[in-house]
Amino acid sequence: MLIGLAVYFPLLILLSRLAERRHGRTGNSAFYRAARSAPWPMVAFGMIAGSISGVSLVSVPAWASTTGMTYLQMCAGFIVGYIIVALVLLPVYYRLRLTSIYGYLSRRFGPKTRRAGAVFFLLSKLAGAAARLYVAGLVLHTFIAAPFGIPFPVTAAVTLLLIWLYTHRSGQAGLIYTDVFQSLMLLLALGGTLWAVAARMGLDWHGVWTTVRESPMSRVFEWDFASPQAFWRQFLSGIFIVIVMTGLDQDMMQKNLTCRTLRDAQKDMCLYGMAFLPINALLLALGILLYTFCAAQGIALPAKPDALLPQLVSSGALGPWVVIPFSLGIVAAAFSAADGALTALTTSCCIDLLEREDDVRLRRRVHALMVLACLGCVWIFAAVDSPNVINTIYVMASYTYGPLLG
Repeated sequence: MLIGLAVYFPLLILLSRLAERRHGRTGNSAFYRAARSAPWPMVAFGMIAGSISGVSLVSVPAWASTTGMTYLQMCAGFIVGYIIVALVLLPVYYRLRLTSIYGYLSRRFGPKTRRAGAVFFLLSKLAGAAARLYVAGLVLHTFIAAPFGIPFPVTAAVTLLLIWLYTHRSGQAGLIYTDVFQSLMLLLALGGTLWAVAARMGLDWHGVWTTVRESPMSRVFEWDFASPQAFWRQFLSGIFIVIVMTGLDQDMMQKNLTCRTLRDAQKDMCLYGMAFLPINALLLALGILLYTFCAAQGIALPAKPDALLPQLVSSGALGPWVVIPFSLGIVAAAFSAADGALTALTTSCCIDLLEREDDVRLRRRVHALMVLACLGCVWIFAAVDSPNVINTIYVMASYTYGPLLG
């Protein structure tokens, strides 16, 4: 594990530096927009880790025992939401040639509305990035730092320092490459964990399909309108969640605005949106296998649902080697979400609040300040110790993105 991380982090820094050398860009144009020259397939693939995140790798499988696979109803709504964003919002942002999407609010309603939108974004994105980093920090702390007696606040600080090292110079220009690598690591982690569980249960891939299909937890659709998991409630929620948490989110849209043309950005948005459904289906299938495995082996379930997969990995119940892909996948996904968030927070603060887009020195100071603010939020999450992080993120988003949707 230590060897894997010792290779992983320098590789991220190397990819960032290679991006700088290849494009010769370290100024604000590269940091904010990657000089609008990013290949759209790389943007689409890289966004997978930023949205699926390490939080999903831990939390979504845990939902299988309570809501089955009904989360896929919301994921279907996500796809429609991404299409709406691609066809309605992206053309507006490209026509106005925006770097910060909240510049549209200034043109439509005035500078005060723009600053208000930026503040709502800063609050929500800081909290969301901290929640994802909290999960990654727990993994690093459990498997590496805790055995040496290192406290969690120190683990969190070192984690954010590593992110700062590969983002503070090139920003989006470097993230295009590091996000592709981290998305690949996330998918390999998911595949490796599924394979490990199937091997422990003595199942081939046909056996996995049969086990998931025959499980009472495999229910996808809920037609009882009074249920919180009712289809239309989940489907429509998925549409609006994407519109506000992607279409009105500087972090997610800033990555799309690095593409060369509007058509490229629309293709990357739709392709990335389509990937949501199969990836989350695999995560829920993993959850069904985990609960089936625990029942067959008589393994006691943890009090906190999010702790199920980490507990099985750390106890060795899934085999000694699975800790490597699991840990690297968690770290990759959380880092991909956090590095983009810190870049977007810096962008919005410099452009929307301070209105000094071309000041490189100010941008570097603001970026460092955002790292410190995110660290403080991670420490707060550690103190609160929420039992289900995804629910926490969605609740926070309802308070902060709701006014933007209005």
